Amino acid sequence: MKRRELLAAGAASLLAAPAWVGAQSAWPTRGPIKLVAQFPPGGLVDTVSRLMAPHLSQALGQSVVVENRPGAGGVIGTDYVAKQPADGYTLLVSHAAVHVYATATRRTMPFDAVSDFTHMGMLCEAPMVLLVRAQSPFQTLEQYVTAARSKPVRYGTSGIGSANHLFGELMKIEGKAPNHDHVPYQGSAPAMQDLLGGSIESVFDPITTNVAQLKAGSLRALAVSTPARLPALPSIPTFAELGYPNLTGSQWLGLSAPKGLPAPIAQRLTALIPEVLARPDVAARLEELQTLPRKTPVLGDDFVKIVRSQIDTWRTVARTSNVEVIG
Repeated sequence: MKRRELLAAGAASLLAAPAWVGAQSAWPTRGPIKLVAQFPPGGLVDTVSRLMAPHLSQALGQSVVVENRPGAGGVIGTDYVAKQPADGYTLLVSHAAVHVYATATRRTMPFDAVSDFTHMGMLCEAPMVLLVRAQSPFQTLEQYVTAARSKPVRYGTSGIGSANHLFGELMKIEGKAPNHDHVPYQGSAPAMQDLLGGSIESVFDPITTNVAQLKAGSLRALAVSTPARLPALPSIPTFAELGYPNLTGSQWLGLSAPKGLPAPIAQRLTALIPEVLARPDVAARLEELQTLPRKTPVLGDDFVKIVRSQIDTWRTVARTSNVEVIG
């Protein structure tokens, strides 16, 4: 009798379980799954999103489509994802440009970069590089910083409050170079045009979009923000080896979703990240872009800790330099 009662109670509990419990274990039961890229087609986020999508689709057995939602420096697309149902059918290729640097510099944000998302893990990192034109008198970082201590040295960036801007401000602080003057542009392309034209002395930019010009010799890199030299560009010294260890950092890309993503779905997606990054075609393309994954994948809580830590670090730099974006 006791056995029959236990079996009946177990059956009743299964019948009473909410529908979403079964849905989680079966996810995904339909497609498409949206992978949101918060920047326009053709850029790094779009490229990495389209690199990841077919592999996620194959692993999950459902179509994964990239949806571009650009605007406001990536804030619009990121905010869109933050406000979607946490059901696993809307994902985000998150970007440090929004989750770290915009968060550190904007007076207001429509979401919390940590608590409004489920962060599964880091996909890759785009290191920053300090570039001068080939004809520049600055052959070394030491020459560059020494000049900026006594006369204006203008560096261009993709805009106020960008990662490029904050790296330049940290260079100003660390190098005790009060004349390291920021010149903001509406994107990196016009800044690069003025650099090549001689209107400014340097540009801080992710290395990913400048590899071709570096190899062609039209640009010279004074330092890169990686912990160690890049295997593909071994002649470029790191900021750290030149005495500026705090200028080690990057613009990372990650895989995120709205907050409250059910644990079984989050765990499945998290487990897929190292699998996809290990695929030869993915690894080769990321290496070609000089946008590399870490040797040990940064996943789950470890990724969240990095996001929190970087926000704190760059918020301090922004406040020290009086960098604030209103709006």
